[in-house]
Amino acid sequence: MLRMRTTRLPAVLLAAVCAAAVTVTVGGAALGAPPAFAADPGGQAFTITDPRITESSGLAASRRHPGVVWTHNDSDDGPYVYAVDAQGRTVATVTLRGIEPRDVEAISLGPDGRLYVGDIGDNLGGKWPEVWIYAFAEPAELRDQTVEVTRYKVRYEDGPRDAEALMVDPVTGRAYIASKKQGGGGLYQGPEKLSPTGVNTFRRIADVPWITDGSFSPDGTRLVLRGYLGATLYRWKDGAPSELGRLSPPFQGQGESVTFTADGRAVLYGAEGRNSPVWRESLDDEQLPDTVPPLRSPDPKVSSPGAGTSAPAAGGAAPTQAAGDKDSPAGAGDQALGVVFLLAIAAAVFGLRRKKREG
Repeated sequence: MLRMRTTRLPAVLLAAVCAAAVTVTVGGAALGAPPAFAADPGGQAFTITDPRITESSGLAASRRHPGVVWTHNDSDDGPYVYAVDAQGRTVATVTLRGIEPRDVEAISLGPDGRLYVGDIGDNLGGKWPEVWIYAFAEPAELRDQTVEVTRYKVRYEDGPRDAEALMVDPVTGRAYIASKKQGGGGLYQGPEKLSPTGVNTFRRIADVPWITDGSFSPDGTRLVLRGYLGATLYRWKDGAPSELGRLSPPFQGQGESVTFTADGRAVLYGAEGRNSPVWRESLDDEQLPDTVPPLRSPDPKVSSPGAGTSAPAAGGAAPTQAAGDKDSPAGAGDQALGVVFLLAIAAAVFGLRRKKREG
């Protein structure tokens, strides 16, 4: 019977194998190459510690105040909006003058620098003939204050609806509402410009699942809609969504809020309850908004239009690198795998020669 013997690789050969293995690629990205930006795996961002905020039902990332998000309670609180910093501390309480909210469910930031608050909940199953949106300028100073508010009357073309998601397009300023229904709701589009004097009729443009909140990316090319058990990312183009895939929010019980971060690289998820945690989920390169550069910049030799490739269309994806291109991350991985294969052959030959000498 032929007895197989184990063969130890010489130290030099073993070191070469290890060095080559470090550069093996996963998903086309060389592990040894530093990214252009530091990747953030996500996790719990902060906990809302204000004892007054017990039913946080909406989130909107501030553009004027880095790291700050705006939130509000669901109902039975009053006309208040809170600014919460990255440590979960309330740094400003804004009172909406002359407003008696009924069921505030959402908040969104428009391109005009105003915060839009959606008093759009209808837990009676869709009985209210009209609901409201309140708008006020995002305060320049983070301090307790009372602000003037513009009130917009909202109706749906197909009758009353319960809703918890209000999204204002950060490019066009158009408002959208997603209705909440167990069997699936609808995405409703408001008029091109909201009227403070007349009735603003919202018309259904798409079907959506059970939604508790939504948010546009800062550049308006992505839309995220979340429910209690999940979230979906959409590409937003020409006023219509197309699904890109599912996101992975943590289970938060009554998870009722979501917003893109101000840089568009992640989404934040919030929930109702005392001391409620806000979670962050970072987006990968395929999910990032169109104007946000990828975590790993493509090789200029490959992506440059002057290097034999065509420039992508406006808003489109960058050209895909050829898998065997030695200058691309995938090509570097192919070379590394080839080196490992050759070293493995060398090790086998070394073992056979040794066995022959010993036999």
